[in-house]
Amino acid sequence: MNKILIVDDEPNILLSLEFLFKKEGFRVFIARDGEEAMGIIEENHPELVVLDIMMPKVDGYEVCKYIKEKNREVKVVFLTAKSKQQDVQKGLDLGADLYLTKPFSNKNLVSKVKSLLN
Repeated sequence: MNKILIVDDEPNILLSLEFLFKKEGFRVFIARDGEEAMGIIEENHPELVVLDIMMPKVDGYEVCKYIKEKNREVKVVFLTAKSKQQDVQKGLDLGADLYLTKPFSNKNLVSKVKSLLN
């Protein structure tokens, strides 16, 4: 069973993504900010992290950098409202495997996550 971590400071997004991925058979962890995410990554070693950028304490860019310095095998999917080309480029430069903008399609997100893990 693939372990994924969903990191977002928006409770509704966390809940809906947690439900969505559990329904698809994933073991799901959730974090409300980047600091909490880094602790969960250390303890639970998810294969993939769905990551918002704009969050309190530690932003998504920093979390991505942290993940890729620790383990390049962990896949990172940015899921964010930041849609400017320079934001996308920064995310990809930091090692993100995928950059999706909100609003997003659940079906598209699930299929992209599954293909990254296979």
